[in-house]
Amino acid sequence: MIIQLDHIEKTYGSGSNKVPVLHDVNMRVEEGEYIAIMGPSGSGKSTLMNILGYLDTPTGGTYLFDGEDNARAGDARMARIRNQKIGFVFQSFHLMQRRRAWENVALPLMYGNVRRKERKQRAEEALCQVGLEDRISFYPNQLSGGQCQRVAIARAICTRPKLLLADEPTGALDSKAGQQIMDIFDELHDQGMTIVMITHEHAVAQRARRMLYIYDGWLREEERA
Repeated sequence: MIIQLDHIEKTYGSGSNKVPVLHDVNMRVEEGEYIAIMGPSGSGKSTLMNILGYLDTPTGGTYLFDGEDNARAGDARMARIRNQKIGFVFQSFHLMQRRRAWENVALPLMYGNVRRKERKQRAEEALCQVGLEDRISFYPNQLSGGQCQRVAIARAICTRPKLLLADEPTGALDSKAGQQIMDIFDELHDQGMTIVMITHEHAVAQRARRMLYIYDGWLREEERA
């Protein structure tokens, strides 16, 4: 079991300014699963994603990741988990414009104190895995939106994480580039990667093997047609 959420609650603010965002969220994700979480804007899906990725903490409930409860592990421990065990792909690519593709991909390895020679080798391998072997030394402004997102995916997988979290990965792309990105996710899943993806697009969510739906902070299983 990679993810186990039990009775997760999330509230922002305090006193009369309290804003409840997540309500009694329960969720299980087995190793190797490919899950999509759908929901409209303001439904709590990004808050849930942040909790899964240790970018935020729940107000109540228990989150076990890879069998461990790290809620009180401290910032340094959670930063190591993010760096070593979780890969992130966002709608905005978050690439550094003055760094080449391989240098962007290698950043998590640099923060993980991997030596430069190995960083470059692993970054180039990840770029080849997403079909950018001919763009390794290109800068982001020399790449299309779809290619930038592929660089971001390569960055997410170069650390060989246990979990890949994707938040609206096709949201900034045209339909053709979006299809290419989803094909990459299919390939990663076929290779054994555990993927949890947030999306508001039903066609994108259908590519996952299991769908969940969140509405007003309540999470439920989505029945396939």
